[in-house]
Amino acid sequence: MTKTPTIHRTRIVVLGGGYAGVLAANHLRQRDDVDITLVNARPSFVERIRLHQLITGSHDAVVDYRRLLGEGIRLVIDGAIRIDATTRTVALASGSSLDYDYLIYAVGSTGSAPKAAGAAEFAYPIADLEHAEVLREAVAAAAPDAPIVVVGGGLTGIETASELAEIGRAVTVVCGPILGPSVGEGARRSIAKRLAKLGVRVLVGPTASVTTVTHESVALADGRTLPSAITMWTTGFGVPELAARSGLSTDGLGRLLTDETLTSIDDDRIVAAGDAASPSNQPLRMSCQAALPLGAQAANTVLSRIAGTEPAPLNQAFTGQCISVGRGAGTIQICHKDDTPRGLYLGGRTGALVKEAVCKGTISLLTREARKPGAYWWMKGSDRPAQRQSARS
Repeated sequence: MTKTPTIHRTRIVVLGGGYAGVLAANHLRQRDDVDITLVNARPSFVERIRLHQLITGSHDAVVDYRRLLGEGIRLVIDGAIRIDATTRTVALASGSSLDYDYLIYAVGSTGSAPKAAGAAEFAYPIADLEHAEVLREAVAAAAPDAPIVVVGGGLTGIETASELAEIGRAVTVVCGPILGPSVGEGARRSIAKRLAKLGVRVLVGPTASVTTVTHESVALADGRTLPSAITMWTTGFGVPELAARSGLSTDGLGRLLTDETLTSIDDDRIVAAGDAASPSNQPLRMSCQAALPLGAQAANTVLSRIAGTEPAPLNQAFTGQCISVGRGAGTIQICHKDDTPRGLYLGGRTGALVKEAVCKGTISLLTREARKPGAYWWMKGSDRPAQRQSARS
């Protein structure tokens, strides 16, 4: 009697069920001989690009994983607390552990800790689902004319402030030296015009920074005090400490240090994607626009290693920045491939329609990859700093 040969199945664990992790898990299904486990602390996918909408109730910002994950992917609702690269295991918060042959590190990002006095106690962060849910309750409980201060004039601050103002809330944005620092002058004027139309008060300049937060006010660097029933903190990003806690090399923010194939500089069985990846210590802007291609390329690196071929270096480009300024308007900043702004932008109602199409399209891309692994396509051609340096050496 002839024995049926045993087929070796490669065990791949994906840590993080955000944009990069879901794309990577689905992309890996191009091979039939892999067992894919996705580990995520929440039971639903979070649309982080819609969290400002959750605060006002215009969107719930979550999607069922059954819609987004392809057949055969095992979903484990748990948190990873340590990676042991020597034994190739991941310890989970529940007390169990997972063995892997390859690990994709896609744990994402969260808000950075505010430095102003009292901010940790009295200011509301908005970077995660739980933060937005708490904020929604706080806004609903506040008096209709209660003053709200949004700290930060970046994209998150702009979107949050405009969403609140559009439902009639009294909002002040304390944005520091410049409003919308990542966009060009034309787009900035478009955003400022829309904020003014919504009645948002914008404080900008070198002294427009918060030094102290209390339960009813914020103090600015120039000595002014603003009343604030709800203070929202939208500045800066941080990443989970899992890589550093596991003894892996990280950059100054805690992102996993990798080479240009997204492979950890410590272990070729660990590959990173998304906001927590720092390829050649030159990380891409934290964004869903970067996370999706990084997820696909991390999966391709793992697939190449399984096949015994050389992984391709990172190759992706940016196209622009999409900012909603309430439900009725938006600003689309067209960018060069290296993410620097061009002099072109779309504003007003057209901008809002494009932004909504991008949000919906992102979920459609994940769903399509779940149905047809390998279908995802991304913009390429940006010349990475590390690639330029390599070409000169």
